[in-house]
Amino acid sequence: MDRLNRLFAKPKPIIGMVHLRPLPGSPLYDPATMDMGRILTIARDEARLLEDAGVDGVQVENMWDIPYLPGDDIGPETVAALSVGVYEVARSVGIPTGAECHMNGAQAALAAAVAGGARWIRVFEWCNAFISQSGYIEAAGGRVARMRRALSAGNIACLCDVNVKHGSHYIIHDRSVEEQAMDIEAQDGDAVIVTGFDTGTPPTVERIRSCKQRVALPILLGSGTTRENAAQLLREADGAIVGSYFKRDGHWKNPVDAERVRAFMQAVQTLREELA
Repeated sequence: MDRLNRLFAKPKPIIGMVHLRPLPGSPLYDPATMDMGRILTIARDEARLLEDAGVDGVQVENMWDIPYLPGDDIGPETVAALSVGVYEVARSVGIPTGAECHMNGAQAALAAAVAGGARWIRVFEWCNAFISQSGYIEAAGGRVARMRRALSAGNIACLCDVNVKHGSHYIIHDRSVEEQAMDIEAQDGDAVIVTGFDTGTPPTVERIRSCKQRVALPILLGSGTTRENAAQLLREADGAIVGSYFKRDGHWKNPVDAERVRAFMQAVQTLREELA
């Protein structure tokens, strides 16, 4: 919990997404039209747009590497490219940077964070297991925690999803979302991320509140936060990771829309002042 608290000076921090275009090795990568130089230029530009519009941090991920591989199958070419992306973004902005690697490539993300200078990683499945779009995904927390120790990277926070979007959790349907959040806390995660069932879908207020009542860790929103619902959801949660809403027309494949980001952050600032 202290790792996260040291990251952001303002309450209710908002993390914007930098979705790297298709990286080398992924099916959509095309060096003729989008080589690494162009990928990095777009990443730097979007990170600066997000910072200028007022977000508190940016998270770099390989969102365009569809269809995703499960964590153990992610290749060194992806780790290398993601690391460069994290490094270039981190040195281009003055706000903290994080990393994520699909699908639950938590060790790959940690390697990229260490090499690139990121301050946190997002982990879809820290505890337990689920069936994702990429197949069976199991807990990565034990391996990541040991890797973090081996790399002397204790300053890097692990933000951990509970009942994450992107798949089915029937395999552990006898465990409530709140119990799974308690597992994350018991297994030394640094924050709990609550999402809706898919990208762009918000969690319910009731789910946020019930998790907040059961764990002492910060609760972050991981999907579906908009300017219209930010005040309602952030009254219950401690911060948010925002991707789709910050893009043109609210679609993650589009470029960052600075005006949408500014309007969102104005609503957050109003809430901060109200709660101060």
